[in-house]
Amino acid sequence: MRVPLSWLGEFVSLPTDTTPEQVHADLVRVGFEEESIRRFDLTGPIVVGEVLTQEPEPQSNGKTINWCTVRVAPEGAKAADGGEDVRGIVCGAHNFVPGDKVVVTLPGAVLPGDFKIAARKTYGHVSDGMIASAKELTLGEDHDGIIVLSRFGFTGDAVPEVGTDALALLGLDQTAVEINVTPDRGYAFSIRGVAREYAHSTGADFRDPALAVSPVVASGFPVTIADDAPIRGRVGASGFIARVVRGIDATRPTPAWMVARLQLAGIRALSLPVDISNYVMLELGSPLHAYDLAKLTGGITVRRAKPGETLVTLDEQERKLDPEDLLITDESGVIGLAGVMGGQSTKTSDETTDILIEAATFDPVSIARTSRRHKLPSEASKRFERGVDPLVAAAAAQRMVDLLVEFAGGTVDALGADIVAPWEPADIRLSLARVNGIMGADYTDAESRAAIEMIGCTVVEGAAGELLVTPPSWRSDLVRDVDLIEEVARIVGYDRIPSLLPVAPAGRGLSRAQRLRRRAANVITAAGLDEVQSYPFVGRAQLDAFGVGAEAIEGTVPAIRLANPLDGEAPFMRRSLLPGLVSAAQRNVSRGLTDLSLVEFGAVYVPFSSADELGTETVPPLAEKPSDDVLAQLDASIPAQPLRAAGLLLGDTVAKQPGEAARVADWADALDAARIVAGAVSAELVVCQGEHRAFHPGRTAELCVAVDDGLEVVGVAGELLPELVADHHLPGRVAAFELDLDRVIELAAREPQTSQLSTYPAATQDLTLVLAADVPAGDVLAVVRAGAGELLEGARIVDDYRGTGIEEGQKALTFALRFRAPDRTLKAEEASEARLAGVAAAELAFGAKLRE
Repeated sequence: MRVPLSWLGEFVSLPTDTTPEQVHADLVRVGFEEESIRRFDLTGPIVVGEVLTQEPEPQSNGKTINWCTVRVAPEGAKAADGGEDVRGIVCGAHNFVPGDKVVVTLPGAVLPGDFKIAARKTYGHVSDGMIASAKELTLGEDHDGIIVLSRFGFTGDAVPEVGTDALALLGLDQTAVEINVTPDRGYAFSIRGVAREYAHSTGADFRDPALAVSPVVASGFPVTIADDAPIRGRVGASGFIARVVRGIDATRPTPAWMVARLQLAGIRALSLPVDISNYVMLELGSPLHAYDLAKLTGGITVRRAKPGETLVTLDEQERKLDPEDLLITDESGVIGLAGVMGGQSTKTSDETTDILIEAATFDPVSIARTSRRHKLPSEASKRFERGVDPLVAAAAAQRMVDLLVEFAGGTVDALGADIVAPWEPADIRLSLARVNGIMGADYTDAESRAAIEMIGCTVVEGAAGELLVTPPSWRSDLVRDVDLIEEVARIVGYDRIPSLLPVAPAGRGLSRAQRLRRRAANVITAAGLDEVQSYPFVGRAQLDAFGVGAEAIEGTVPAIRLANPLDGEAPFMRRSLLPGLVSAAQRNVSRGLTDLSLVEFGAVYVPFSSADELGTETVPPLAEKPSDDVLAQLDASIPAQPLRAAGLLLGDTVAKQPGEAARVADWADALDAARIVAGAVSAELVVCQGEHRAFHPGRTAELCVAVDDGLEVVGVAGELLPELVADHHLPGRVAAFELDLDRVIELAAREPQTSQLSTYPAATQDLTLVLAADVPAGDVLAVVRAGAGELLEGARIVDDYRGTGIEEGQKALTFALRFRAPDRTLKAEEASEARLAGVAAAELAFGAKLRE
């Protein structure tokens, strides 16, 4: 909400030396959020001038300009820029004559868009300033005609003197403060509401503008409310005030001060009737609509839409109406979407002479649903859906009537309608003892009662320590005692609420899983990978390309499809983190970042085996707590969301430098990163040969964790398919891994396993086995470890040789073995015996032979 300070000052007493910053601070004190300060983007000198002479001069380009002399200061006095009192100015407009008072921007002035005014030579003359149009001063869209003050209401005694500051005259020196209004405080979408809140904050005198209007009862115009399809039992319209003004001149310009206030408030000036309706809406908070009375057929009926009906709204869009839409109709058909936007068929124009004014009371839910259904937000719907004071409609209609009579030359007609919305407030019982109990403050009973009365409530003493409170008509948000308690805190002051941090109960904190997740993230990022976060929404192609689980080899990956996705190209919830990492890598590569090490921790979404398991039989009502059974159904309908850890490595892991060549990331780096993540949670990965539709067939590893009955697959690592890499425009090799982190944590040792450090020396030996090339090296290593027995302290693969001296289809695997006894110095014979036991196990399992 943008609030011009001059407008605010009409209804509440502002200090003469107040600043926009101070007004912001005062409004923040009563619960508003500070947004910005708004001013017109122009500076002077801009003054009133009088055209002395006007000489048309045709040009070779077919255009005719006017060479004018303009008085910009009283005779003999210096102008506002320090120059002469009469200036020569070139002007391309023709809507003025000598003797007219106009607005002149003198050299030194700056107009919107940083357009600086200076004396310039043009069309054979030196133009010493510029005669301004409404568009150039942001007062309207008229660029071809300059502002002639007599046509802007400056006549008679209001005619300004030459040299008068035009910024102040036209309201262009005004300032507005912008605040954020929460949805429950719809009354503050008006100057009336903000002025009342400013008075609450500062104690300044508040003058209710609605009380300054004396509504006149009108009758004779047929209006019928026929809502036969209420939403959730709520009738769409409860009141309808209609007033008629005849004989207006719709072509009259809107007063400059009104245009300036509308512009500062964020509303563009369109025409006098429309501008007045917007002005009253901003002032009193009650939206209005003006119909061309000559275009209406018969009376008005407020009803729901019928099947197949359409409406061309004021934005010239034809809209198919829904049976829930609340409409304004006459005998010709639909003429408006109630509370949202009027129709083209009855809109006012320059030819309009008689106007019917509508000030209605509509149900917030109905208006909100219609506005969202048609994607048609408006200033009117923004207010109606938050709640409009039902008792201000008559005053708003009368205010518009008075302004049309004053500025459009209209005459009040007795024709109209008065269906006053019934207002039956529900009393609220408030125990004063609950105020401090809820807020944790020390407000006195007197302060609490005074705060409630200050916001407009009627208070009656009830039983001991209890108040019977009747909210005012403009506070539809006050329905429970806690609402009143919040108002007490807001008015008395949030600063009275002590800032005390709660003491956590003993023994509570992060769970084991939470601690390990954080540890894994800390360790892997400390190892050099950059953590990223990607959106969990993916398309079908990404789902099928990266696969998951049993579907990783073939078939279409099942996934949860969103009913209302943000992006129609990505309607599914992800089953893997890899698509997001690949997209992140693609964006970075496109920006020239080709060496990447990325990691992501996030949830994936596993669908149920049957769609029957999703959701509940009925939608729980909004204002009612669901039953335990419904809550259980809702909990059961939430899909599994296991946490995954995934990484992607691209480009060089070691940069090229003197004496050392660059090293490109490959499958080994992906395995190392996966081991780091698993090691951080005290889990040991077993690497097995694997396959995955997104990975290179010969460079894919299954990542397993040992369980009682064998190994359980918990992830995958390796290099992505070259075709997949090329499709995503990524250069070279791309290594990646993905782990089911929740399952790894579940299978990890509850406590880290440590071994006693031996004080005895180790014996090291190498072992080279020749065997079939298709036997996985990891399987051979596992068998050698098991066969060598307890004396084997460590074993690792150091070479995989295939070439001269090795038969076709064979390979030579070399292992580095380390033996140690916990209680003695190990003899070389004991180490050799254990080594040969490992050889024997490998020979038995794979037919391996010892290479001498």
